[in-house]
Amino acid sequence: MNKEQATETLKKIKETSQKRKFTQSYDLIINLRDIDLKKTDQAVNFFVTLHYSKGKKTKVCALVGPELLPQAKEVCDLAISVDDFPKYQDKKQARKLAQDYDFFIAQATIMPKVAAAFGRVLGPKGKMPNPKTGCVVPPNANLKPLYEKLKKTAKLQTKNDPIIHTVVGNEAMKDEEIIDNIMMIYDSLTHQLPSGKNNIRSVFLKLTMGKSFIVGKEEKKEDVKKEKKPKKEEKTEEPKKEKLLKSKISKGFEKSKTFQNKEGAKQEKAKEVKEKSKTEKKND
Repeated sequence: MNKEQATETLKKIKETSQKRKFTQSYDLIINLRDIDLKKTDQAVNFFVTLHYSKGKKTKVCALVGPELLPQAKEVCDLAISVDDFPKYQDKKQARKLAQDYDFFIAQATIMPKVAAAFGRVLGPKGKMPNPKTGCVVPPNANLKPLYEKLKKTAKLQTKNDPIIHTVVGNEAMKDEEIIDNIMMIYDSLTHQLPSGKNNIRSVFLKLTMGKSFIVGKEEKKEDVKKEKKPKKEEKTEEPKKEKLLKSKISKGFEKSKTFQNKEGAKQEKAKEVKEKSKTEKKND
């Protein structure tokens, strides 16, 4: 896939899409191949910081101590004080929190308490505050730049299937911004895969309520049937050869038989002629 192909696909979607009463998002679906998800070094799980917004509201929750609480309330979508952690011992509340928010920021000095209170719910969903995205911060951190960065951060992850699914923009965004986001994600992914572009089977782009459009040429399927065909032909050819051989042998046998019969008849006639001549001489 290249930039021109992505641009052409985006153009097709815009020309054929039906107008909706809401602003639809653009979804990028990347199908992988020759990846063993059971191996940790092959499973995909990383973050990409884009140049432009994803076109979808990114909700950030801060889990902080008293030092960062006032700032977190002002900057983030939700701020939870360490004193309120016991409220989330209720699994239903903790699950709802994990479902409603995309990223979680944690104050480094209270990280053990964060893990104890939220680890069992956020951990399996892959939403624990992650140092790789800068989400584990010191008590004197400036949260505003981090919040702005997270709004442009996409998480690429394979779960049970070798598929990457992420939002890359919406209908209100400029084409060049959407294309830039697509190429940023695609290039970052190929650098993470063991065999690079060879691990990508196909790429699709779609609107929320629209059909999927393939980006670029569809990957040629590895035709197992074609590989098996020569074996089948070999099997079918062998009996044909045998039949031809048998028919040739039988024809040859018949010819030799008739030839032998003719020769035998000639010899018998010759004997008869000799015997007649002998009897005629005796009579004389």
